[in-house]
Amino acid sequence: MHTTQAVSFSDTALHSELDRYSDDELDSLNFGVIGFDANGIVRRYNSFESKAAGLSSARVLGQPLFTVVAPCMNNFMVAQRFEDALANSTSLDDVIDYVLTLRMRPVKVKLRLLALPGAATRYVLVQRST
Repeated sequence: MHTTQAVSFSDTALHSELDRYSDDELDSLNFGVIGFDANGIVRRYNSFESKAAGLSSARVLGQPLFTVVAPCMNNFMVAQRFEDALANSTSLDDVIDYVLTLRMRPVKVKLRLLALPGAATRYVLVQRST
């Protein structure tokens, strides 16, 4: 088991750490984690994000991220960056200010977009203001 207490939203090697974390370790983080495969299907989803978004893991896992789970991210700012990184076999590590519009209630967040060439899982991390 890894020590998740020292992990933060801004850690430089976070993608590699997340890949090694168990589901319980992901659940101990204080920011949202959505992991998805090259086809955009959600494969990992932590309890922080589940509670904050009001969407159960059962409803999210196995579903397309950008068309079913979070269509508000299906744009040039988020989804297109992942597509470009995959097509060009380049790394992606961007932090952007964003407004989630789930259920018509706008929520200001910071998103961190993480992808590594050849990695099975890509991540959208969600940091909400406290």
